[in-house]
Amino acid sequence: MSSGGQKTLQVQTLGCSKNQVDTEHLLSRLERHYRILPEEADERVDCLLVNTCGFIGDAKEESVQAVLEAARRKQEGQVGKLYVFGCLSQRYSDELPGLIPEVDGWFGARDLDPIVRALVPGSPSPSPSGRYRTDPAHGYAYLKISEGCDRHCSYCAIPLIRGPHRSVPVEALVAEARALAASGVRELILIAQDTTFYGLDLYRRRALAELIRALSGIEGIEWIRIHYSYPSDFPEDVLEEMASNPKVCKYLDIPLQHIADPVLTAMRRHIDGAATRRLIERIRERVPGVVLRTTMIVGHPGEGKRAFAELLDFVREARFERLGAFTYSEEEGTYGASAFKDTVSAREKERRLRELMTLQRDISLAFNESRVGTCERVLVDGASGDTLVCRSRYESPDVDGEILVPYSPEFFAGRPAESLFGSFIDVRITGADEYDLSAQPL
Repeated sequence: MSSGGQKTLQVQTLGCSKNQVDTEHLLSRLERHYRILPEEADERVDCLLVNTCGFIGDAKEESVQAVLEAARRKQEGQVGKLYVFGCLSQRYSDELPGLIPEVDGWFGARDLDPIVRALVPGSPSPSPSGRYRTDPAHGYAYLKISEGCDRHCSYCAIPLIRGPHRSVPVEALVAEARALAASGVRELILIAQDTTFYGLDLYRRRALAELIRALSGIEGIEWIRIHYSYPSDFPEDVLEEMASNPKVCKYLDIPLQHIADPVLTAMRRHIDGAATRRLIERIRERVPGVVLRTTMIVGHPGEGKRAFAELLDFVREARFERLGAFTYSEEEGTYGASAFKDTVSAREKERRLRELMTLQRDISLAFNESRVGTCERVLVDGASGDTLVCRSRYESPDVDGEILVPYSPEFFAGRPAESLFGSFIDVRITGADEYDLSAQPL
């Protein structure tokens, strides 16, 4: 407890950026009652919360280990009260309490109000969440525009965990974004389980482009980036906004998962390979210079050798500037777990993953090398030693590479490196590998 008598609170956040937003909403409602410790702080804490992920096997294991470590800290007296919330505790609410009795309270993925009431007994009716920025040095922030998902892809447990799709009203998002801009945010990264579905429940139409236009009017916001777009029924007005609105990054995260028709059907993706190819061609035609990030799943039931070869051919043809991939894992409760046998061996899945990512490394390297000699405006995210860690419009934090710029006080007129965090500088790209770029400041 601090010298002033205020209790301390710490949150450990696992999983995706959507969990990070949940944590920041929660902390905004608790900061008047607790002294918030950074996640990396190594000291005794009166109350520790663990925000868990329950999406796939590796993420679940990481979350379980984090909770067990927190329980050990509690047993040793380093933690007072221990609470767990998020996707893992939502998904396994019946099993976990009996397995880890050291936890004082388990809460689901949407249980922010009950957590506040548990931590602040006698608190009044819940008030709307603001944002407590967990890393205020960054010039970017994630803006979660909706919750849940109505898609029900065969491999995905998110609808079981997070429930049906619910959009956040435009007015609320604009207010949140204004507050973020006032705190120093210059880039908004729009996230949801499916950003293209935004507005259908509230406005009976896809309203992502309208939301982007509203956010573009906020003073201080200079970049808007779109993540997690579903390919089926992609809204054309979003492409118009990307092509004409100078604040919208020509960057699109659009997880495709596969290209072979039998696999897409088994995945319940509601789009076939031909329509997927037409969409990629249309995006590149409508938004010249766009950088596309996608995700693929290898080893899904029904992915035979021919389907995997088709996937490789498609990646060679489409030349995605960014591509991530993971192996299929059977998730209990999903349609795929009940409808299919997991017939591809773990060894073969890993072999296919390596082959796909080896192909992608060559494509990524060629794209990065094509940028050598060009000038870019970059956002400074941080520093490592005497190197500034930056990104351009074509890199998203955490998932893409970085632009590394040498720092010297003389060049930056004596400004310390920390004073540059969250600001823009101009650079010339001087070198490239398959992931990162090097550059010189201008």
